[in-house]
Amino acid sequence: MGVDIGGTFTDLVLIDSEGRLFHNKTASTPRAPEMAVLEGIRAIVAESGVGFADIDEIVHGTTVGSNTLLQKVGARTGLITTKGFRDVLEIGRLRTPGMFDLQWEKPEPLVRRRHRLEVNERIAFDGSIITPMDEDELLRVAGELVAEGIESVALCFLNSYRNPAHELRAESLLAREFPNLPVTASVSVLPEAKEYERTSTTVVNAYVAPVLEKYLTQLEEGIASLGINAPLLVGNSNGALASSATAREKPVFFISSGRAAGVVGGGRLGAALGVKDLVVFDMGGTTASASLVRDGELSRVSEYEFRAGISTPSRFIKAGGYMMSVPTVDVAEVGSGAGSIAHLDSAGLIKVGPISAGADPGPVCYDMGGNRPTVTDANLVLGYLPGSIAGGSRSLSSDLARDALSAELGTRLGLDAVEAAYGVREVTNANMARAIRAVTVERGVDPRDFTLVAIGGSGPVHAASIAELLSIKRLLIPASPGVFTAMGMLAGDVERYYIAPIAGALDGLDLDELSRVAENLRQQARKSLLEEGIAESGIELISEINLRFRGQEMSLAVPFSEPFDTAAVRDRFLEMYKSIYSYSSSDSIEAVSIRLTGRGYLPGKLDFKKVSPDRPDATDPVSWREVFFGKQEGWVSTPVYERLRCPRTLQGPAILEASDSTVVIPPNATATVDPQLNLHIELA
Repeated sequence: MGVDIGGTFTDLVLIDSEGRLFHNKTASTPRAPEMAVLEGIRAIVAESGVGFADIDEIVHGTTVGSNTLLQKVGARTGLITTKGFRDVLEIGRLRTPGMFDLQWEKPEPLVRRRHRLEVNERIAFDGSIITPMDEDELLRVAGELVAEGIESVALCFLNSYRNPAHELRAESLLAREFPNLPVTASVSVLPEAKEYERTSTTVVNAYVAPVLEKYLTQLEEGIASLGINAPLLVGNSNGALASSATAREKPVFFISSGRAAGVVGGGRLGAALGVKDLVVFDMGGTTASASLVRDGELSRVSEYEFRAGISTPSRFIKAGGYMMSVPTVDVAEVGSGAGSIAHLDSAGLIKVGPISAGADPGPVCYDMGGNRPTVTDANLVLGYLPGSIAGGSRSLSSDLARDALSAELGTRLGLDAVEAAYGVREVTNANMARAIRAVTVERGVDPRDFTLVAIGGSGPVHAASIAELLSIKRLLIPASPGVFTAMGMLAGDVERYYIAPIAGALDGLDLDELSRVAENLRQQARKSLLEEGIAESGIELISEINLRFRGQEMSLAVPFSEPFDTAAVRDRFLEMYKSIYSYSSSDSIEAVSIRLTGRGYLPGKLDFKKVSPDRPDATDPVSWREVFFGKQEGWVSTPVYERLRCPRTLQGPAILEASDSTVVIPPNATATVDPQLNLHIELA
């Protein structure tokens, strides 16, 4: 079973032993996210006829970590660091995300200054001890933090990545004297150089850990109460899976849990269909995101910043959010989802998001107390959405949506409800096209060469319009796009990540030492994966060395194998560097660290090639309705089909409806359905 919690709906997918797929959408419960999961499990089990005791595995993607950061509701966190480094979080990179933005405000640190305390200790860059740690001072400052009501502590000493003795001793002393105080030591999360990145990553882990611990405990207790005796795997930011215990210990690796799974699923689906170049576009209730799959390979980075509003991954745009130096799928994200609220800014222009109506109270058309128009309200007024969604569990009121659009936007702009709705949709499409440009055009990639994969409850509603903005001609809509992220988790593998420093010029590296360090990491990874139930034959170990030109700050991860081939690694680094930065330097190259990914392949994961869903006989349209396709076409009488009963070939315009999502096929477009019920759309 795959479970994905979104801002508006919680999606569940179940695949049984015969390869049959069942899915369910349940309204999310933000105040207690586990309640929607448990309700959805009950519903999908009842529909499938599978017993609770028959469930072998639950794979879960959660927004608990990202929402904790977004809403600033994490644990009261303290930081203990080396004397003189109290303000590393404030100083950051000494950069701004926009050179000419004079109104930019630096994100408020997750730890207040009075809760960032120092200890006398000092380790040199080479690992030698300059000043022994003052243990009495450590316990005194920790006591001050506890007295202040601190609920979690981050421990980060200068150069501990070279010699962890002080940090490990401090962790041991705090565990003995304050047994109920969660402590995150930087060497257990990121034993790597660059004190700001290490401090920030450690602080995020400490800030989120108690919240995720509480949530996973409640979820596992609820699952057990249903009579399910199955392991819970949690999706991480890199699109892979790990045990619930790992997620509790290192939640910083799971902040972008949900959005990464959809990209993994998109890549696997593309591989099954022989389509290697994809832009995966995911639009949910709160956000929309885009990521690139190029020649069958997902785009990944080793660090990213979490921020509100648009999160545009770039090696050149920094300091806009909370830095986490962890492996992650490279995703651009905007705060424009189906539940995003449309409003006028101070200049009288329509803005959409980043504030969302969420699941409670939801869009105005839900008639649950919402009074501000959203993207869903606009789509309903324009005829794109049916009178009910989520399998009929949620009725939509077009009259309420019209009234809200007129009152909030139309009256002030001199527009009627339809014109206001069209304006909201156009702004939303422009926002989402911007996210796609961030992972294509801004990387020197032409989006016209790619197929746009649209997933999420609202992705297929907007996909064709966004593709037209970007001159993309080919669209791929999966069989169940509204729950595809949950399906993507079922296609994932278990992964664990390890890192160790290895400094020095590339040409002068001690290859025996490098081999020893790499082998130590491989042993750790193999041991962890075996403990998680992965068979020895299903383990793959991937080694990378982080390299940079001498004196530079940023490094690139270059794969290598044993025996280490210095010349081949150098050539690969130069090739990667030039592909990213469009030039290459003649400076000497130096090593920073070794990273190792331990990947465990799950025997029962979803294989899109083997999915053969039953297809009922095609029928005529179930209804016709007027749909507004823009100022040029205006209102067009459009056939509405059940998604599973539509003809194998369709000429637009057409609307395809299912319990998980609605697909909009514009005029002058042609759509075909393949044997796996994926929809292929060609735009004129």
